[in-house]
Amino acid sequence: MALIVQRPLGTEDITPSQIYKWQTVEKIAKDTAGVFGFKEIRFPTFENTDLFLRSVGETTDVVQKEMYSVIAKESRFTLRPEGTAGTIRAVIQNGMLNDALPQKVFYITSCFRHERPQAGRLREFHQFGCEMAGSQSPAADAEMISLADSFLKRLGLKNIELNINSIGCPTCRAKYHKELKAFFEARKAELCETCQSRLEKNPMRILDCKSPVCSEIAKDAPLILDYLCDDCSEHFEKLQAHLKTLGISYKINPKIVRGLDYYTKTVFEFITTDIGAQGTVCAGGRYDGLVSELGGPQTPALGFAAGLERLIMTMEKQGCDFMEDKKCELFIIPMGDAAFDYTLNIAGKLREEGYRVEYDLMGRGIKAQMKYANKLGALYTMVIGDNELEAKKAKLKNMQSSNETEIALDDKFTDNFSNEILSVILELDD
Repeated sequence: MALIVQRPLGTEDITPSQIYKWQTVEKIAKDTAGVFGFKEIRFPTFENTDLFLRSVGETTDVVQKEMYSVIAKESRFTLRPEGTAGTIRAVIQNGMLNDALPQKVFYITSCFRHERPQAGRLREFHQFGCEMAGSQSPAADAEMISLADSFLKRLGLKNIELNINSIGCPTCRAKYHKELKAFFEARKAELCETCQSRLEKNPMRILDCKSPVCSEIAKDAPLILDYLCDDCSEHFEKLQAHLKTLGISYKINPKIVRGLDYYTKTVFEFITTDIGAQGTVCAGGRYDGLVSELGGPQTPALGFAAGLERLIMTMEKQGCDFMEDKKCELFIIPMGDAAFDYTLNIAGKLREEGYRVEYDLMGRGIKAQMKYANKLGALYTMVIGDNELEAKKAKLKNMQSSNETEIALDDKFTDNFSNEILSVILELDD
């Protein structure tokens, strides 16, 4: 039978057979953020559209082509295309900048962009992001990069290269924009239509164009590092010194720019070649002008985001380990009404102790129940019938070894089962 309604293009279902991979990444993300002193923050799925117009920038592809916006009566809302703007809005609105600085927060959230779906790039995607507000020190940049580096290493990823650059501050970038505009102006007719419009509004965006023609022209473009002011240059040099102290390898890549207008000074990307063209698994940088742009006090800030879909894709490609999907620990097979009532009782007690216990809900025969227990990957099965109830004893069958252990069906049942399940778990760990 044909499905009447299917999921929207560019979205994915995460089924129980795959969810353990996501839980692995999310747990490592939360644990790593916690080690660095970052606390979780959650914010709305949609925001007032003006938030993204002010923060992301009207000249960016995100705003011009990719946002999902809706008009509800007199209000205009947009599904979040990224996490930074919503985080900073929440930090300002909830008075968090009045507390001890720096404020350090992380999120794991879904984002939405209308773009052509492809491997590692969806219309609904998920991000792990960290943001820090309050410190202008290059040591904060190194701290943020160190967090991202630690996270990727804890995932077990290999062949990941850190690329860093500085895109300067508004002062030195103004001079650079002038030189960049003059360079591209000479070959304006060869640029794609999008880059011709970027030439007037944001010429740095041309450096990030995926068009082969524009990319070839951009190879000879002036480099931002040659135009940094003394303050930005010193900041970048100190960042490199901190990274060397931390033992974090890096490559200076002057071609890294940002499509979002709020970035200043440090930008960075962690790149792999294992997932094709969409090789950036984590990207971030400093955005010292965003807090004041959104109505808060002048406050330096920085952050990064990593796409969960790309991370999982890379982990699969590299054969990284995921957490074991937790299995049923005991499957009880009741035979008869009295046995079923007893099963409900002991299942309830074991579940209160935190054990994963299941029993038949389909009215299957004993052979079919054993087969189902096998499919569940149950560690133990236990048949309970009239004979077991009368003797107040039953046999636990270890589904790994097929060994059977007699267990008393009395008040100490949960304690006895705890000892049995612990021994099996220790055997599996060995």
